[in-house]
Amino acid sequence: MRIPCPFCGNRDVSEFAYLGDASAPRPAADAPDADRQFFEAVYLRDNPSGLHRELWYHASGCRSWLEVERNIRTHEITKATFARDRVRA
Repeated sequence: MRIPCPFCGNRDVSEFAYLGDASAPRPAADAPDADRQFFEAVYLRDNPSGLHRELWYHASGCRSWLEVERNIRTHEITKATFARDRVRA
């Protein structure tokens, strides 16, 4: 799989580290029930099919965080932008 880094261009997936779902909010680390919230966020989440937003880190390149929109079934990447440019609804 090749990921289109906005800075470096198309690069092999081996240059990146996968962080996870970009659409799910991260639990607050200082919440009283943070352990439970993190457990649920990591292990009890939905397993989507089709288009999915993911966070990737370009570790062996420009060291940028990217938000990648990828089809889980086909691995086709439809969009890749810098994560800092994300607009939260």
